[in-house]
Amino acid sequence: MSGVTESGAGGSGAAGSGGAGGGSLGRGFGWLWASYAVSTFGTRLAFDAFPLIAVLALNAGPAQVSALAAAGLAVGAVVAVPLGPWVEFRRKRPVMIATDLIRGAALLTVPVAFAFGWLGFVQLLVVSVVVAAADITFRAAAGSCLKSLVRREDLLAANGRFEATSWTATMLGPPVGGAAVGLFGPVVTVAVDAASHLLSALGIRAIGRGAGAEEPLPAYAGPARTSRLRSRDLLEGWRYILTSPALRPLFFNTVLVNGLIMATAPLMAVLMLGDLGFAPWQYGLAFAVPCVGGLIGSRLAGPLVARFGEHRVLVTSGVLRVCWPVGLAFVGPGVPGLVLVMAVEFALITSVGVYNPVSATRRLELTPTDRVARTLTAWTISGKLTTAALTALWGLLAALTGLRTAVALAGVLLLATPLLLPRRGAGSGPEGSRGSDPASAPRSGADPDPGQGAGSPSPVA
Repeated sequence: MSGVTESGAGGSGAAGSGGAGGGSLGRGFGWLWASYAVSTFGTRLAFDAFPLIAVLALNAGPAQVSALAAAGLAVGAVVAVPLGPWVEFRRKRPVMIATDLIRGAALLTVPVAFAFGWLGFVQLLVVSVVVAAADITFRAAAGSCLKSLVRREDLLAANGRFEATSWTATMLGPPVGGAAVGLFGPVVTVAVDAASHLLSALGIRAIGRGAGAEEPLPAYAGPARTSRLRSRDLLEGWRYILTSPALRPLFFNTVLVNGLIMATAPLMAVLMLGDLGFAPWQYGLAFAVPCVGGLIGSRLAGPLVARFGEHRVLVTSGVLRVCWPVGLAFVGPGVPGLVLVMAVEFALITSVGVYNPVSATRRLELTPTDRVARTLTAWTISGKLTTAALTALWGLLAALTGLRTAVALAGVLLLATPLLLPRRGAGSGPEGSRGSDPASAPRSGADPDPGQGAGSPSPVA
């Protein structure tokens, strides 16, 4: 269930026309795609490593494990609030490299401290906060990198490739990571995750080599904007989202749907592993195999948009993705229960695989280059805080009403969320005005960047 919300992909590369299907999107895109793949597989390999370390190595109880998950997410999001505006007026690739190095270094402190017997719960908490804040900052910068390096008509193809990569990592990473934990312990998977971020930094650095040269400072970033942070910049992302008739419904729909889906994930773990007696490998299989649907959906997104149009595909996949979770309230023991979970998850993830790249593309099309970082930061922070709040609320609800009732209520509320989807299509430029954003205009890979903006699973979603 953990992988069904928006993926994070970053993006880039710009020369050829990939269109909605295959084809090369340029050398730069190849490097960034490879970087994203490496870091995403590393992260999925270490999935749930911190809770396992807390339980197995530090003898932490349920309250501490819950606090580790919620506090890392929420505090990291709050820490990232000023980072989006700071990124907006700076070169993006150096920011991405720096945040990769920060994530890698922070994660490396865990196996080092463990080796010397110094590891404690507070360190895990601090590392989780640092990694969460760096992740949000990376996504903001990566969104601008994608928009500035990929032609407008190639955005959907690029986001589709990142979506497919994310689902492949979600399908393969946790089972391989689980086997690695069994053989070597959870600390080893954290070390692999750290190394993946360091390799990602090398890949992003390679984007600027050769014909692309070094990334220029954004054209809209003067000395006054890079030297100090204005207080109004902190809320600019939310201000732009909430005043945009096209982005506002997309924002509320996405944040609420992701939050409700993720809020039931721990409840399903308790229900399946506890009440229904599924073995851990069965639980993992139930959520890993359906990720094939994400690959199918991400491959279908481009052809569907080409045939039916972006808005129709966005709304249809947005409706379909919320039709299935209510079925999880009826899961029973044994093989029938396992098949039901896999069927529901497959339908859900296939729909999400279509929706995510189309939604991420629409968001970039509607956001001016000089607001991408702040908008994506506000979007990601809101999503993380909403997910943390709903997860805590649904835990309390389950304690009061029972696991199945809480899962069913989330499913019923999800059925109402299509009312928040955009009612009509919009143009490809900001606020539906095609061509009003120079970064959205088609250009060849040899064209200079007219204004590299600031601004993941795409690293933009």
